[in-house]
Amino acid sequence: MIPSSASTGKGPSSAAEGAACQVQVDPLAALRTPDDPPWDVYLTGTVFLDIIFTGLDSAPVRGTESWARGMGSSPGGVANMATALARLGLKTSLAAAFGDDHYGEYCWDALETGEHIDLATSRTVPGWHSPVTVSMAYEGERTMVSHGHEPPPEEPAPDCPPRARAAIASLTPGKRAPWIAQAASRGTRVFADVGWDDTGAWDLAGLADLEHCEAFLPNAEEAMRYTGASSPRAAAHALTEHVPLAVVTLGAEGAYAVDRRTGESAEVPAIEVAALDPTGAGDVFVAGFVTGTLADWPLADRLAFAGLTAALSVQEFGGSLSAPGWSEIGAWWRKVQSVESQEPAALRRYAFLDDLVPEETAARPWPLRRAVPTIGFRSA
Repeated sequence: MIPSSASTGKGPSSAAEGAACQVQVDPLAALRTPDDPPWDVYLTGTVFLDIIFTGLDSAPVRGTESWARGMGSSPGGVANMATALARLGLKTSLAAAFGDDHYGEYCWDALETGEHIDLATSRTVPGWHSPVTVSMAYEGERTMVSHGHEPPPEEPAPDCPPRARAAIASLTPGKRAPWIAQAASRGTRVFADVGWDDTGAWDLAGLADLEHCEAFLPNAEEAMRYTGASSPRAAAHALTEHVPLAVVTLGAEGAYAVDRRTGESAEVPAIEVAALDPTGAGDVFVAGFVTGTLADWPLADRLAFAGLTAALSVQEFGGSLSAPGWSEIGAWWRKVQSVESQEPAALRRYAFLDDLVPEETAARPWPLRRAVPTIGFRSA
């Protein structure tokens, strides 16, 4: 394994400054044609305002007051995935409802202006306040408290989603989302994940939209429960009876994938990291895998890239705040190559980055610090 650790440091003075120092890479540049869909990825869901407290020595104790040494705020929920995709260079379209409060205004601006995510299919809902999540990160774990009213009666996703190379869907047991079938019928490649089944049924038949998906990316526990398999790898093979490509994340062990169409399987170990906050790591993994798939990389390279981006994200606090861009990826790659004790076999696993990472990242320091924005600052 290639170890990768984070250290404390001072970030850029503003979110704009942090964005300005990002290196831009288009991973699909060699594949683009004039007839391409306008978007690389489409997704829909609920946007939260995330407020993250950091620098806590331990979990809060009932009846006491704890002071955090740091605090950040950023769009969360589906915005974690959208931000991760956009920072990897994919043209991203998001359909979501936004409250007409200052929180919703802040999230809209952060996504549209800060991350260049298309919000043409999103809308502001009068009288609906933005859902909020407060996250406390300590000892590599997190505790979250969320609040929100019932979502607006209209679905934020349009009846006909925009044309896109891919779409990312979160499947809900027992429910269909009509836009998934509509997108698939127009040639959009649908990548799906799933949350914990609170019903306890764990019935694959209940994931009706899986039939429209190209890939399914559950974690090991979810995969075994849905298939009844005794191991995550066996579960991945069982899932290919229902979807062409199954990817099972194995936590600290990495990830395993099987492609039914080619008969190929691949397993890539995890990168050893000192994790500060796991918020959004699963979203970043999916974003990395989708990026590699759309770029037609080999299956093992896609897994390695997804695992790398997720590993980089857990070394920062917050969800969308921690999603890495090409500056972070490039700085990490140059750094690990400079360490004499690195295992040659591990370095070869990530050698495909040589053709992707711009040379201007070679002089960048590692680790990189992102801005930690707050709400209410005014421009001078």
